[in-house]
Amino acid sequence: MRPILLAALCAAALCPLAARAETPSPADAAALAELRGTYVSPTVESWYGGYGMREFVFADGTWQLIFTHALDPQMVLRTFQFRTGGDYRVGAAHPTLPATYQADFDEDWKHLTLLTTDPQVIVGMGLADCALTANLETDISAKGCGPWPAVAECGTDHDLLALDATGLRFGQRPADNNMCSPDRRPDALLSPVVAVAAP
Repeated sequence: MRPILLAALCAAALCPLAARAETPSPADAAALAELRGTYVSPTVESWYGGYGMREFVFADGTWQLIFTHALDPQMVLRTFQFRTGGDYRVGAAHPTLPATYQADFDEDWKHLTLLTTDPQVIVGMGLADCALTANLETDISAKGCGPWPAVAECGTDHDLLALDATGLRFGQRPADNNMCSPDRRPDALLSPVVAVAAP
């Protein structure tokens, strides 16, 4: 399967925040609330006992995540792709992390695509009881699936957000992936995702 990368949403002249990711000055809360553009993992990352690539798309106060997981660093033995999105809000500055803000990301919908037919992998990831069909995206918003709760149970990720010369950073996710309440908000940042240049 080839990587799925969304095209940049706007021309360079309409993407001041994407351009700002390349400047030394960190973005403030107002700038973070108006993000526009696409940010992707610059390299394959370690995720969930395997590897993954993140892609975030921002426009008009909304966000979308596309996360693709694989068992190998070449991203050939892919297992699943997860997509979610909704509105987002930037709040108070983090008390100890410089130029970092609390941010809440609504997950109004959750979609999952199974990218493997290996039954051991499917069972091991907790996906066997989700009525998934390989290579067919399934809406799991109502009932959830495996590690992803239903939207009604967990409809907002309580996260962190920062943007500086290195790229756009989110909070370090806990081992159980649960950021469903404010007390689960992380206190450290992940490695950055970087802006995709407009064509």
